[in-house]
Amino acid sequence: MGEKTAQSIAKDVLELESQAILHQLDHVTASFDQATELIQQCQGRVVVLGVGKSGHIGGKIAASLASTGTPAFFVHPGEASHGDLGMITPKDITLALSNSGETPEILVILPILKRMGVKTIALTGKINSSLAQQSDVSIDVSVEKEACPLNLAPTSSTTATLAMGDALTVALLELRGFTSEDFARSHPGGALGRRLLLYVNDIMHKGSTIPMVGENTSLQDALVEMSGKGLGMTAIINNSGQLTGIFTDGDLRRSLNDKVDIYHSSIVEVMTKDPITVEPNLLAAEVVTLMQNNNINGVFVVDSEHKPIGALNTLDLIRAGVF
Repeated sequence: MGEKTAQSIAKDVLELESQAILHQLDHVTASFDQATELIQQCQGRVVVLGVGKSGHIGGKIAASLASTGTPAFFVHPGEASHGDLGMITPKDITLALSNSGETPEILVILPILKRMGVKTIALTGKINSSLAQQSDVSIDVSVEKEACPLNLAPTSSTTATLAMGDALTVALLELRGFTSEDFARSHPGGALGRRLLLYVNDIMHKGSTIPMVGENTSLQDALVEMSGKGLGMTAIINNSGQLTGIFTDGDLRRSLNDKVDIYHSSIVEVMTKDPITVEPNLLAAEVVTLMQNNNINGVFVVDSEHKPIGALNTLDLIRAGVF
């Protein structure tokens, strides 16, 4: 037999780790329900504990929980014994990660946590371990073997723990009714945050930049206003300043098709009456849906008296990163 190639080794690792994850399906039992119930009832935060590779996995789980509606943070058990235990309050709950279930740094602080009234959920590969026995709820994350050929380096076991942590995170997310808007509030700097937290008022053209003409304006002068403001449309208002119509580049093409005399026609003869409008406190993402559903490229923003106070088009939404 020839030596294994890097590709064949990689495939063996991925096969073993995928089997380890699938094996976790058998571990989603009543204890999983108990864990989610405890976390939902928690009035404080989820404090994730772990040492070594389990600590790295724990940090990721804590970050995932925190960003999906479950306040959480990571504390290294070793540091907890030297002062960081003060970061944990009686209202909190701990999520302890240990494949062996015998991690000394975790076991030494468990009695203190119990005296504080802090409940502990264990994610462990040894369901009869000291950690499992001393925890309020224990979830089995055992694997048959590590992907490491020596069966020593944490590989399949850390993958399985991470997957179970994700399962716990998503279960809590759905049970809490966590929405994409809630997610955006935790990620204001990301693309989703921009899309879901940006309002019409933040990106609309205002004041003198709004293309606008009166009902007595000629079509020719309305075209000058459109060209000058560069939004591909103009609002038409009555004597009270209320929006009564809109004229767009599309309307111009249709007018030329109909052989309308652009030099002698009035804008009211060719405008689209009672156009679709939006309010300034509408989410920009909702305007995208509105435009797509109505096959339009621009809208005017009106106040409570139906007077134009802003305007925006598809290009504005693209520049804002919400289209």
